[in-house]
Amino acid sequence: MKVLITGAAGFIGSHAAERLQKEGYTVTGLDNFSNYYDVSLKELNAEALRKNGIEVIKMDLRKPEAFDSLSSNFDFIIHFAAQPGISSESTFEEYFSNNVIATQNLLEFAQKNKNLKHFFNISTSSVYGLEATFPETVAPKPASWYGVSKLAAEQLALALSRSKKIKCSSLRLFSVYGPRERPEKLYTKLIACGLKGEAFPIFEGSEKHLRSFTYVGDIVEGIFKAVQNHELLDGEIINLGAEEEHKTQQGIEMVEEILGKKIELEVKPRRQGDQSRTLANIQKAKKMLGYEPKTTLKEGLRLQVEWYRENFL
Repeated sequence: MKVLITGAAGFIGSHAAERLQKEGYTVTGLDNFSNYYDVSLKELNAEALRKNGIEVIKMDLRKPEAFDSLSSNFDFIIHFAAQPGISSESTFEEYFSNNVIATQNLLEFAQKNKNLKHFFNISTSSVYGLEATFPETVAPKPASWYGVSKLAAEQLALALSRSKKIKCSSLRLFSVYGPRERPEKLYTKLIACGLKGEAFPIFEGSEKHLRSFTYVGDIVEGIFKAVQNHELLDGEIINLGAEEEHKTQQGIEMVEEILGKKIELEVKPRRQGDQSRTLANIQKAKKMLGYEPKTTLKEGLRLQVEWYRENFL
């Protein structure tokens, strides 16, 4: 079975590519190697994939002509690529072009794959809005350009399912952390500051935010189960995340315990559109996929600290 993974040099995409390759799938990865964060980190991930026999192609999904040289015999497409996160430095045009236009171009390519069994759109809990504690049946209320553009991408994909053009589903991920997490994200940044003796910038009030922090390995397991059960999932939206929630402050304290040192905090102004609470409702994933995340937050953070020490110290 041949799988195309977009955003394959990124955090979750690289883990998913490795897992599917290990399970016997032939994986091709696409990534535009954008400078949203240090490109050398994506190159590091891509090199790890190539060592495992996974082809990684540099390609910008926003350019329709880029697809002309790409094979169209994939059985599965898993679409991770996106303009990520909630950032005041990212413009609406960047969110729109990377999350909406790029997705539409990919969907047009997907329809040319005659053997395509399923298109998996990778979405986010941010589509729910300022609180993400709901089942998939609740109407989304995104409160950021990121959430709005990811919801638009999701609906573009599901529209093709509803019109019977391709089989498709959307997986909404909750607060993923672990090895290869982007450098500006909570735990990679926190670990880096702790090990380097630097102050950690924290948005005012965010220490009280509640999150379904979910280890990347558990997310990838859910994605693999979705691929295995794809025949059940046409037109479905599935939440993937951890049922246990923690305050950000608890996560900070766990990292401090693992590192054996206190981390100085530098309070920044509140960030508009930031979620106050995420708690993954995964009853549907349990029922349809047999999904059961197993990694505790402290276990996952120990693995992330080990990864950081091995690669950046």
